[in-house]
Amino acid sequence: MRILIIRHGDPDYVNDTLTEKGHREAKLLAEKLKKEKIDHIYCSPLGRAKDTCAYTAKIHGRENEVVIKDWLKEFGCGLTLPSGRNRGIPWDMYPEEWMNTPQMYDGDNWYRQSFYEVAGIEPMYRTVVNGLDEVLANHGYVREGAYYRVEKENTETVAFFCHFGLEMLLLSRLCNLSPIPLWHHFCALPTSVTTLYTEERREGRAVFRCCGFGDTGHLYAGDEEPSKSARFCEVYHSDERHD
Repeated sequence: MRILIIRHGDPDYVNDTLTEKGHREAKLLAEKLKKEKIDHIYCSPLGRAKDTCAYTAKIHGRENEVVIKDWLKEFGCGLTLPSGRNRGIPWDMYPEEWMNTPQMYDGDNWYRQSFYEVAGIEPMYRTVVNGLDEVLANHGYVREGAYYRVEKENTETVAFFCHFGLEMLLLSRLCNLSPIPLWHHFCALPTSVTTLYTEERREGRAVFRCCGFGDTGHLYAGDEEPSKSARFCEVYHSDERHD
């Protein structure tokens, strides 16, 4: 089984759609994915994801087969960090706010910290991972401990159109990692494609392995510079985004 996790195009957050650049990116993405075998398409209910997905669905003739899943919407909530800073999303912490706390790296207990508990993050997290596991079970892979029991092996491709923060949660579940280092050390740019395959080295027991993260080759091929949405300043003394 193959999973494609696809971030939406350059966003117009105010209107929950795509910028003109985002539409160009989504068109180039669709051209890339036209050559791919995609068996099932799932999409976030938010406009920027649906607008991105629409180009690929149309080019595959699957406009009426896209399944909208509420749990694929962007992951976030208001919270107050231990440093006292207020954040509207559970990532974008400064290095000193998380890197020296061992629990941040714990895939099983990262959310069991007072500031996350006050924000009620665990139920939201459970909604996402339970939603993912339900979809995978419907396609023959049932979560059992840290791996997936294979009830119906297959080589289908399932595509998820979603958001950066949500993508890192999906990766954390599939790879049994804390999402916090993923949120801070990795950046999936708009319309990037992350690819995972199952590996069933023992009959009936599968794990997912990432074979490509954040691919934006379609943008370079189309002479479209990738958007920096979700990135921060490369050097401190610049006018790029710091917060």
